[in-house]
Amino acid sequence: MPTYASLVDAGDRDVQNAQELAAIWGEIRTEFEDHEAELVDSYAVLGQHDFLITFEVPDSDAAFKAALTLRRHDLTAQTMEIADTDEFAQLTDDI
Repeated sequence: MPTYASLVDAGDRDVQNAQELAAIWGEIRTEFEDHEAELVDSYAVLGQHDFLITFEVPDSDAAFKAALTLRRHDLTAQTMEIADTDEFAQLTDDI
């Protein structure tokens, strides 16, 4: 299954505490599952973005639905398909 990463910004979202933020990720995980996306990992990030998440989907339609799920929760995200470095190395060997 293709893997995607999203750099997520909470932006103007009013999050009062860590428990509320954890609840948001629980809701997102459930909605991802409804769209056949599996939230693999999520990380808090220091720097320009607030979070990094990775998720797997069966196809690009599910990836779009997952990205829209983040937006529906007032989160801004830059989503991109990623490849494992070992798989990428095999691709370059074929060139």
